[in-house]
Amino acid sequence: MKKIVALVLAAVLCLALATACADASVYYLNFKPEQDAQWQELAKVYTEKTGVPVTVVTAASGTYETTLMSEIEKSEPPTLFQVNGPVGLANWTDYCYDLAGTELVKHLTSDAFALKSGEEVKGVAYVIETYGIIANTKLLEKAGYKAEDLNTFDKLAAAAADIQARKAELGIDGAFTSAGMDSSSDWRFKTHLANMPIYYEYQADGIGTTKAIKGTYLDNYKKIWDLYINYATCEPALLASKTGNDAVAEFVGEKGVFYQNGTWAWNDIKALGAENLTMLPIYIGVEGEENQGLCTGTENYWCVNAIADQEDIDATIAFLEWVITSEEGRKCMSQDMGFVVPFDTFTGEYASANPLVAVDAAYTAAGKTPVSWNFPTMPSENWKNMVGSALTAYAAGTGDWAGVVTAFVDGWAAEAALAE
Repeated sequence: MKKIVALVLAAVLCLALATACADASVYYLNFKPEQDAQWQELAKVYTEKTGVPVTVVTAASGTYETTLMSEIEKSEPPTLFQVNGPVGLANWTDYCYDLAGTELVKHLTSDAFALKSGEEVKGVAYVIETYGIIANTKLLEKAGYKAEDLNTFDKLAAAAADIQARKAELGIDGAFTSAGMDSSSDWRFKTHLANMPIYYEYQADGIGTTKAIKGTYLDNYKKIWDLYINYATCEPALLASKTGNDAVAEFVGEKGVFYQNGTWAWNDIKALGAENLTMLPIYIGVEGEENQGLCTGTENYWCVNAIADQEDIDATIAFLEWVITSEEGRKCMSQDMGFVVPFDTFTGEYASANPLVAVDAAYTAAGKTPVSWNFPTMPSENWKNMVGSALTAYAAGTGDWAGVVTAFVDGWAAEAALAE
C-alpha cells in the first residue's frame, strides 16, 4: 500500500512539475542586434526540446535603455535583460534577481565577472569583447603599408593622409569608413572612442571611477576624431545621417581601409576573409602608446527580472544554464556568435572561432597592455547623448571643440550629481 501511495504521490508531483513547466516562459530582451538571428534560432531549439516558450525581442541599436524602461512596465515584462555594469546596475538593481548559488555563477571563470550588490549577485557577464580599428590588410599593402608598422598615432595619421590623397589611384572612397552619428552608429564614438581619454586619465590619476572627469586627454580625443572625419569616405557634414550599415557596406565593399568596431562585427565583415583583416589599437597620441593593446572588457551582464513570476524566473535561469552547458548553446555562442564567453564550459572546441579574438590574443602574448573598458563608469545615457550631439555639431561645422569639452567635463559633473 505504501508503495502505491508513493507512486501516486510521485505521479502527482511529476504532473505538477510538468504543468508548472508548461506555464513557465522566458522573454529575453536582447541588447545585440548583430546576434539577433542566432538568439532566435537558439530559442527555437530550446523550445522544441523542452516545451518552454522562449521569446527573443531585440532592441534597435542605441535604444536599449528606453526599450527596457517601456517593456519592464508591461504585464508580461522581460524575464531576462542586461545592464552595462555598476552604473547600469544602480538604475535597475531592484529588478535584478540574486543569482548567487546558481550554476551560472559557479561556472564563471572569475569572480570579477559577477556583478554584485553587497553579497548578492545581480548579474553575470556573458561575453568578453575587444574593439579597435579594424583594417583591411590587402588594401593597406596595396597602398604600401603594413599594419604592424602603424603602432602610434603619428604613423597612423601619416598613412591615413597619404591613403586619402591617393584614394582615386587605390580605388577607394577614403581611408576611414564613415563615422556615422545616427543612433545605429554613434555609440562607437560617444562611448567606445570616448573610453580612450577616460582610460588614460584614470591611469594617470590612479583611479577607477570619478564624479568629476578633468578632461586631461581631450586634446587627444580631438586628434583621433579629426582623423576619422577628415580622412573618410564622406564629408564631415554628412555624418549626422550616416548609419552603422553604411560603415559596414563601405568596409565590405572595400571603399574604406579602416573601420572602428569590435569582435562582435566579425559576422558582418567575414566576407573579406580572415587573411585580409586585422585590428589595430586606437592610438590617440599618448606617450608610450606603442605598448598599448586593444580595448578589452565587457558591458554585457545578464540579469534575471526579480519581479517576474517565480516560475518564469526559474525557467529563465534554467534556459541560461542550458545555453552555457549544452552542445547547441555553446556552439552557438562560441562559433556562430563568435563570442569569448567567461564560463569554464567554453574550452576546446567551444573556444571562440572569431579570428579577431586571435588578433587580441596575439597583442597580449606580445606583452601589449590591453585598454580596459571604463565607459561603464560614464555617469548616464544622457551624458553620452550630449557628447554625441557635440561631436556631430563639431563635425558639421555648426559647433566647436569647446562644445565637446563642455559636454564631456561639465556634463559629466552635472549627470553624476543627479545620480546621487
